[in-house]
Amino acid sequence: MQLPESVTLEIDHWLTKFPADQRRSAVIAGLLKAQEHNNGWLSDEIMKAVADYLIIPAVEVFEVATFYDMFELQPIGKHKISLCTNISCMLRGSKQVEEALVEKLGVGFGETTADGQFTLRESECLGACANAPVCMVDNSCYYEDLTPEKMLVLLQELDQGVVDG
Repeated sequence: MQLPESVTLEIDHWLTKFPADQRRSAVIAGLLKAQEHNNGWLSDEIMKAVADYLIIPAVEVFEVATFYDMFELQPIGKHKISLCTNISCMLRGSKQVEEALVEKLGVGFGETTADGQFTLRESECLGACANAPVCMVDNSCYYEDLTPEKMLVLLQELDQGVVDG
């Protein structure tokens, strides 16, 4: 498989920031761009193509992709909702937010809705404890001080395209 030009350009950009013998330094950026190009997930074939382009062993790319939870190794929904369930969020109501999500979406953590709109993920910590409970949508937007009611409004807005995770 050959990577699309948008992915190779991103990798090339990152390669300029590191010594020539440190090509593996561009793995994360390359995987992020490849994942974005592939509807939010990485197949084995795409990860191997990133390794081939970087001229590094495929296992080094697979290690990165399986270590970080920002990488998806199977298809996901249009929007990925990562809900923090660590102690600060738990003490401030993340369990109730989780229950509202599960009831509304009909899926649990690690699952995708039948319509392909939402994938629900549990996150160990999103680093926003002062504003717990918190979720992150699409690996980029944080929503803080959540309540079940606020979460349901956010779901509706995402579903209607009013906000772009």
